[in-house]
Amino acid sequence: MTTTNWDYTRLAPAYADRPDYAPEAVDAILSLAGAAPEDLACDIGAGSGHLTVPLLERKLRVDAVEPNAEMRALGAGRTAAHPSVRWFEGTAERTGQASGRYRLVTFGSSFNVADPALTLPETARVLTDGGWFACLWNHRDLTDPLQSEIEDLIAERVPGYSYGSRRADQSTVIDASGLFGQVHALEHEVVHEVDAETWCAAWRSHATLARQAGEDFDAVVEAIGRLVRARGAVRLEIPYVTRGWTAQVLSKADRP
Repeated sequence: MTTTNWDYTRLAPAYADRPDYAPEAVDAILSLAGAAPEDLACDIGAGSGHLTVPLLERKLRVDAVEPNAEMRALGAGRTAAHPSVRWFEGTAERTGQASGRYRLVTFGSSFNVADPALTLPETARVLTDGGWFACLWNHRDLTDPLQSEIEDLIAERVPGYSYGSRRADQSTVIDASGLFGQVHALEHEVVHEVDAETWCAAWRSHATLARQAGEDFDAVVEAIGRLVRARGAVRLEIPYVTRGWTAQVLSKADRP
């Protein structure tokens, strides 16, 4: 997660329109972690605050770490009413935070752009004894007819398109680090009810598509917009699945 390799400046303005994570997923993570109000969490790759906000709403104190200045400004503005949040420049591999500080470290749709070989040791370093790591994503439900049409459109216009690690089972890489105990997977459905034009605009925040479409990104997003508008719906109900993985950090004595 570096500003050189993953520059989100162009995509930042559309991030506010992305769907929220399933509340049940956030609650499940906090329950497993035993996180209580006033506990301190670090949200890494916090972006415009999509996961930071629900953590704050559940009364945690949050240090939000984000490398991109534009995204960080959006997130700070969005959370300005919360006195228990602080924003920092930093990356997943080098957070700049103190060792042994956090009860919970989270990655909302950001772990896939980090180097796990560096990120997981950094996460273990900043966690308290018995602290928890969690990563989660919102995945579009590709069995939905509209989503299926969009997938066909993307495959036609961006040959070889791949989601990379963001749709992969994260258990393997977490286990391979030797730093965490049992990995718990979670999955919760959520329906994003949204104005059609707003949802079309949110595609401009789709970093995976932007990286692979390159100069054709704008044209692909415009084609998706035309496909959606052809349906004639003013409001949409878009099904998503929030998928996540969480694990407790091992004590130093229990690590390989």
